Amino acid sequence: MEHKEKLHIVDGSSRSRAEQARFGFDLGYHCEVYADADELVQAAPSKGIVLARDGCDFGSVAGVIEKLNANGYWLPVVATGTDPNPSQVVAAIKQGALDFLRLPLKSSRLTSMVKEIQQEAAAYGESMRRMAQARVCLARLSPREREILELVVAGESNKEIAQELQISPRTVEVHRSSMMGKLGAHRAAEVVRLRLEARLGPTELLKAS
Repeated sequence: MEHKEKLHIVDGSSRSRAEQARFGFDLGYHCEVYADADELVQAAPSKGIVLARDGCDFGSVAGVIEKLNANGYWLPVVATGTDPNPSQVVAAIKQGALDFLRLPLKSSRLTSMVKEIQQEAAAYGESMRRMAQARVCLARLSPREREILELVVAGESNKEIAQELQISPRTVEVHRSSMMGKLGAHRAAEVVRLRLEARLGPTELLKAS
């Protein structure tokens, strides 16, 4: 039976990623292999499931997720590893992995995971892609533009923002115009929507880079 799902296998071990790819091919999946997150991002993946090795010698699922998000991509990421302990599994899920597969892969486990993600990923994936793209846009802002963004989202006028930041209204206009230009926004409502899609707290936004 031919599966249409694509598996992106990220693993620092050439032997391991080759074994996973052969296993996936035998089950009918289309498999692509990458040594690290940089190679994955360079391939500009638009669909599929990422199997990311999580282990100090072979890669980090957190690094893969961070690299994808930093470049405006979102794909469902599943961690892989040999003999993962419970704390490693919990940490991977908290970092954004949707599941954790033990290596070597098992056919029933892999196919059930793919089926579950296919059922859930469409709506969730679109939401996460918008989040990743919004975060990339916000990262272009200067610290002052981020401060003004937060106050615009809070509904404050240019005059109120000027008083809050102790700068002139004209300076607020300049920063606000630059901020909206970088975000590709024409109205305050677009700024608010993008800010919400990024899902960053105020402190996280100010630290974003």
